[in-house]
Amino acid sequence: MKKLREKIKRKEFVTTIEIEPPKSGSSESEINRIQKLAHLIDGVNIPDNPMANMRMSPIALGSIVQSKLDIEAIFHFACRDRNILSIQSELLGANALGVKNILTLTGDKPEVGDHKNATGVFDTDSIGLTQVVSKLNGGFDFSGNKLEEKTDFFIGGVVNPCSDDLEKEIDKFHQKIESGVNFFQTQPVFDIEKLEKFTKKIEHIDIPILYGLMPLKSIKFARYLNNNVTGIDVPNKLIDRLDKGGKKETLNILKETYLNIKGMSKGIHIFPMKDYDLTLELLQG
Repeated sequence: MKKLREKIKRKEFVTTIEIEPPKSGSSESEINRIQKLAHLIDGVNIPDNPMANMRMSPIALGSIVQSKLDIEAIFHFACRDRNILSIQSELLGANALGVKNILTLTGDKPEVGDHKNATGVFDTDSIGLTQVVSKLNGGFDFSGNKLEEKTDFFIGGVVNPCSDDLEKEIDKFHQKIESGVNFFQTQPVFDIEKLEKFTKKIEHIDIPILYGLMPLKSIKFARYLNNNVTGIDVPNKLIDRLDKGGKKETLNILKETYLNIKGMSKGIHIFPMKDYDLTLELLQG
């Protein structure tokens, strides 16, 4: 499975969605939810214990998604839960299973999640992890020992185009590219003016970026994002529109943001927030 990789490299427009791995020993419910979207998307992002909350393994779920839905998975991989030995072991297993699109992350600290006494490992960070994956792709482990067979990962990284400290974010962006990142995905974008500022600063860099899109399901939710999620800024004008237009305005804002991002990029990454019917309406429209 390399359709997603090839499409991104050809600079064709791609659409991915992010699902929430189940807190369950079965993947059936999540597979059933996203099945109706499979023909409209190019990939499925699977978080790794998101917000430090325990969920099914993204590698295992990625393998199931690929086999049952014939659509590629992008598995998230966080440094929080594994030492450098375990990191490499799991990556070799993922490659053997054919789950080869990876998003490299440092990971949230355990104390923010549902197992507050868990130990955060953090042998490395997202940039160091990218270097590890690049070495495996080159046929060597972290210690420089030769592998019997090299891996073939398509490496993704995260960048925040709406960061309050844009210069620092762009510096990390460059470091990730130098470490081996092949493509980027972002947090949800609501402020198009900030996005335009970011794209102008990196217009000389030829690397694919899939920008994040998330529905604003309520005023309460919009304010929660502003107050609790670092790097996300929902402009007051959008909150005012929600106040006046209600649920109908949720779809209007989503469609407008989608078209704005589509006009500026080669890809979009949708956070459905479990509302797959809304996502279906967006993509079919």
